[in-house]
Amino acid sequence: MQARHSLVLASFLALFIAYLDRVNISVAAIAMQETLSWSETEKGFVLSSFFIGYMAAQILGGVLADKYGGKRVLLWSLVAWSVFTLLTPVAASASFLALILVRIGLGLGEAPLSPAVLSLFGRWIPENERSRSVAIYSSAAIAGTIAALLVTGFAVSRFGWQSVFYGFGAIGLIYALWLNRVVYETPDAHPNVSADERTLLAGSVVSQERTPIPWKTIWSLPAIWALLITFFCTSWSLYVFMSWMPSYFSSVHGLDISSAGIYTMAPWAAMFVMMNVAGWIADSLISRQWDITTVRKLMQTIGLLGSATFLYLTRFVTTPDMALLSLCGALGLLAFAYSGSAPNVLDIAPRFGGVVFGVMNTLGTLPGIIGVAMAGWLVDTTGSYDSVLLLAASVSIFGAVVYILFGSAKQLVD
Repeated sequence: MQARHSLVLASFLALFIAYLDRVNISVAAIAMQETLSWSETEKGFVLSSFFIGYMAAQILGGVLADKYGGKRVLLWSLVAWSVFTLLTPVAASASFLALILVRIGLGLGEAPLSPAVLSLFGRWIPENERSRSVAIYSSAAIAGTIAALLVTGFAVSRFGWQSVFYGFGAIGLIYALWLNRVVYETPDAHPNVSADERTLLAGSVVSQERTPIPWKTIWSLPAIWALLITFFCTSWSLYVFMSWMPSYFSSVHGLDISSAGIYTMAPWAAMFVMMNVAGWIADSLISRQWDITTVRKLMQTIGLLGSATFLYLTRFVTTPDMALLSLCGALGLLAFAYSGSAPNVLDIAPRFGGVVFGVMNTLGTLPGIIGVAMAGWLVDTTGSYDSVLLLAASVSIFGAVVYILFGSAKQLVD
């Protein structure tokens, strides 16, 4: 295996573990709600509190990764969020406030992960492999979500809700020890890079020189703002359904906790497959000399408008199986948007991929706070998920229009 491919795999596994620790509470919260007597609104606050910390440290993570190295920031991130995962049952037993604070800490720990990985990718991944590499990495979020839904439902039923936090937290600390041995900051620092790969990377990846971050330029570009807004809109559906889909199947379609977890897995499986298919399609089109901006806009349009259509249709389904098919369509098509937005960071500002992704993911995290909490409030207020689905569809349509009008894949930051 080539060294750059090993980096992609190692990054995939790190994000996989991050999503184990992020998503497990969406299933465990069903049992926690019964034990701790939460309302739907209180459960919404618990589910959304993670994103307060996650949003707060995104830009800082990107700045630190671009300045001091992605590997160092990646390892710190992994250790920090694993510790907060282990502390979750203790905090939940102590008080509601303690649990909220630990969930915020978990978000702070996970926040630097993707900026650090994008910073590493800028120094390791050639242009014509970026869509696939970012797609593979991003799909770990879906794989981790599926695994969390599968394992958490079983573990909660068999061992109690506390078990998933202890088990997943321990996995992260063990993985950090292995990651420290296999990831290197640059190709020059890696002792086992082949001569052919070293030659390839020397001519196709960004400079390793550390330079000041051009904040004024970054904030002045319409293409950057289009990317930020579109990623916000993409994240709205992702985070709302990551947090609320098990509860949706449980309350709307009457499934028990294990069945809700199993039904929830299928839409994420569809998204996992289609995210990698979309990355392959995007890179294939670029290799055939398609204009990169056209490719990015095509991916965003398919992702956001296609997802919005299925979200709207989900409002009218009447059985768990129909809901399953509709949500598979929604998340399967939403996957295409990630081959538009995530690699676009490296198109526009390849030398500052970490920090620009940090900025993008900061705004993209707001739906985790606003959207997830609002979903709980809407369900409490209206007594159904119809308004949640309609709002998510509307947000997706808005994001597609903005990116079609203002998005670009030209290098705009030197």
